[in-house]
Amino acid sequence: MVEQLYSDIPPTKLRNKKEKFTPAKTNKFWLWVASFFFFNMLQNRFYAFRYRGEENYYNGDTKIPTILFAPHSNWWDGIVFYNITHRIFHKEIRIMIEELNRFPILNHGGGYSVNKSSSQSVMKALQYSVDVVGDLKNLLCIFPQGIIRPPHFRPIEFQTGLAYIAKNAVKKYGRVNLIPVAIDYVFFRDNRPEVVVDFGKRIELDKSSDLDKKALTHMFEKSLETACDEQFKEISTGDVANYNILFKQHLKWYRRIEQRLKRIDLPPVADV
Repeated sequence: MVEQLYSDIPPTKLRNKKEKFTPAKTNKFWLWVASFFFFNMLQNRFYAFRYRGEENYYNGDTKIPTILFAPHSNWWDGIVFYNITHRIFHKEIRIMIEELNRFPILNHGGGYSVNKSSSQSVMKALQYSVDVVGDLKNLLCIFPQGIIRPPHFRPIEFQTGLAYIAKNAVKKYGRVNLIPVAIDYVFFRDNRPEVVVDFGKRIELDKSSDLDKKALTHMFEKSLETACDEQFKEISTGDVANYNILFKQHLKWYRRIEQRLKRIDLPPVADV
């Protein structure tokens, strides 16, 4: 049997079952639990979390709604987004989760559901997105590809949901900021991978931005592809000196021994 890692059909379409829409239901206790749990998950699996470009958020008007959007290549992306919103920007996350009905506890952390087998359910989730992005204690996080794609998949192609949310947020609030987020998982010199996050150039939309959904979608695709390609070039040089550190682990004992041995000039072995 051939293993199929990726599918062009969203899982809720494959199941084709009616599912009740579930909004986010956060409170201080569950946010504390989620923040502790999701941060420890990263620390247990990754050597470091590096990020840069957060000034693209702070140098803009932080008093208007903001949307972060990123590619979706694996299970860790949502956990990374959670830590970005809570530990870098100190906001609550609002994130659309297609499998939320299987993991309903995630709505206490800021997740809300979408069922792609029903156009009415999709529209309800999109309209809810427009509503929650207006609450400035939130950052709305979106995976606009709509399905999981392989790492570094090209071309980056979006569904029109992000453009719908952006246009309607402008209508409702007057302005909206969007920031593409490049996320990669990289092995450098440690035996564990690192999370590398780059916040791309901010896109500012207001009522003078007269673009249709197709044009907006294309613009968002190109902005994220540019951010991801620039990140890939930087990673290929191995120069991570200009990244901020969210966390970095202590070296394991065997890595400390390895580094110490590298500093010892051992005498050459004599020929026998």
